[in-house]
Amino acid sequence: MSWLVPLPVILPLLGAGLTLALFGRARLQKFVAVTTLAAVLGVSVALLLAVRDGPLVLEIGDWAGRGDPAVGIVVVADRLSALMLTVSSAVTLCVLLYSHAQGDDEETTAKRIGPVSIFHPTYLILTAGVANAFVSGDLFNIYVGFEVLLAASYVLLTLGGTAERIRAGAVYVVVAVTSSLLFLIGIAVAYGATGTLNLAQMGERMADVDPGVRLLIGMLLLVAFGIKAAIFPLAFWLPDSYPTAPAPVTAVFAGLLTKVGVYAIIRTRALLFPAGGLDDVLMWMALATMIVGILGAVAQDDIKRLLSFTLISHIGFMVFGVALATSDAWSAAIYYVVHHITVQTALFLVAGLVERYGGTTSLTRLGGMAKAAPVIAVLFFVPAINLAGIPPLSGFVGKVGLLEAGAQVGTPVAYVLIGGSVVTSLLTLYAMVKAWNKAFWQPAPRPLPARRVPLGMMWPAAALVVASLGLTVAAGPLYSYTTQTAIDLSERDPYVDAVLPDPYRAAVPPGTGEP
Repeated sequence: MSWLVPLPVILPLLGAGLTLALFGRARLQKFVAVTTLAAVLGVSVALLLAVRDGPLVLEIGDWAGRGDPAVGIVVVADRLSALMLTVSSAVTLCVLLYSHAQGDDEETTAKRIGPVSIFHPTYLILTAGVANAFVSGDLFNIYVGFEVLLAASYVLLTLGGTAERIRAGAVYVVVAVTSSLLFLIGIAVAYGATGTLNLAQMGERMADVDPGVRLLIGMLLLVAFGIKAAIFPLAFWLPDSYPTAPAPVTAVFAGLLTKVGVYAIIRTRALLFPAGGLDDVLMWMALATMIVGILGAVAQDDIKRLLSFTLISHIGFMVFGVALATSDAWSAAIYYVVHHITVQTALFLVAGLVERYGGTTSLTRLGGMAKAAPVIAVLFFVPAINLAGIPPLSGFVGKVGLLEAGAQVGTPVAYVLIGGSVVTSLLTLYAMVKAWNKAFWQPAPRPLPARRVPLGMMWPAAALVVASLGLTVAAGPLYSYTTQTAIDLSERDPYVDAVLPDPYRAAVPPGTGEP
C-alpha cells in the first residue's frame, strides 16, 4: 500500500498540467479538477484506513538498496498525515465545487474568481503543495511544499488584478519569503549539525547536538512555522491579506494554509525536540494569539475581517495543546485542528453567500437577512456557535479536551492559559452574536440588492456545515483516533522504525534531545 503515499501529490500535479493544456476550455478544466480532487480524497481515505497498522513509507529512488534510505526523498503517511490529508482533500473539493457555481455567473467570474483558466491549475498546484507538506519525510521537502504553496497562493490571492488584491498580495509575498528564508537558514543549520535532513534520522541524532545549536535550530523553525501558522506576534499580515481575496480562495486559505504551519510545528516538536525547551515560549505565544486575535475580532465591522481575526485567535488553542506536550493535549489539539479546518472554511464560504446576496460583508450595511435569506442565516449560525464552543458541538469538545489537559499539567502558566481560553471563547461568542445581530436580525439600514444565490454555492457550504456537525456525532471515534495519533507522536518509535531499518538507527537514546 506504500505506493498510495505519493499519489495525493502526484495526482494534483498531473491534473494541473492537464488543465493547463486545456487552457480556455472551462468545462473540461472543471471536470478534470473535480475528478482529480475526488481521486485524491479517495486515496486519502484509503491511507487513513491503511495506517491503522502502522506508518506507510515509500523511498523515492530505492536508496535503501544503495546504502542509506535517508539519503533520498522519503514520503511517509502515518495517522497524523493521513488524517490531515483526508480533511484537507474533502475541504478543497467542497471549495472547488463552490467556486464553480460562483464562477458560472459571468459577472462573478470577472470580478471575484478571476481568469478561470488560470484558477484551476493554480488551485491544483496549491493542493499538491499542501499534500507534499503533510507526507514529506525530510525537512527540505517540507520546505519545497511551502514554496509550492507560496507560488500558488500568490496567484490565487491576486486573481482579478485589482489594486487592493495586488497590494495585499505584495505584503503576503514579502512576509512569506521572509518566513521561507528563515526556514532555509534553519535547514542549513540543522543539516550542518546532524548531517541529514531526514526527519527520523535527525530525531535520532539531535540528542548529540550542542544544546546551543539545538536551541538555535528550534528557534529558527519555530519563527518560520509561526509566521505560516499566524501565531502572534507573527500574524500581522493575515487580516489585511485574506479578506481581499475571492471567497473560495479566502476559505481554502483560512481553512488550510495556517494549519500546514501548525502541522509542521507538531511534527518537528514530536520528532526533533521531544524534551521541549521552547514550550513555555509557545504557551505565552498561544495566550497572546488567543487574546490579541479575539480583541481584534470584536472591534471589526466586516464579516471577513472578523473571521480573519477569529482565525488568528483560535490558532492559539492549537498551539496551547502543542505546548502542553502531553498525549492528552496533543490529542485535543489534533481534534481541534480538524474541527477548525471544517468550521472556519464553512464560515468563509457562508460569508461569500452573504456577499453574493447582500452585495457586501460590511455589518454596518447589512441587516434583515434572517427573514430575507433564512437558509443563509442558518448556515452562518451553526458554525458560528460551533466556533464559539457552545456545547455539545465539536468546538466545545475540543476546548474541553484542551482545558482538561492543561489542568492535568497543573503549572501556573497552564492555568493562565486555561483562563485565557475561557475568556477567548466568551469573546468569540460575543463577536459571533454581534455579527449575527447586525447582519441577520436587525433591520437593514438600506435595501439590500437581494441577488440570487446559485444553488451550487449553497450546497458545498451546507455540506461543510453538516460535516462540522458530524464531528460532534462522531466525536468518540475521532477522539479515539487522535488519542492513538498523539501516543504514536509521543513515542516516536512507530515513525522512526518505519522510516529507518535497524541498521540505520543511530545508537542514541530517544527522547533526550531538547532545543
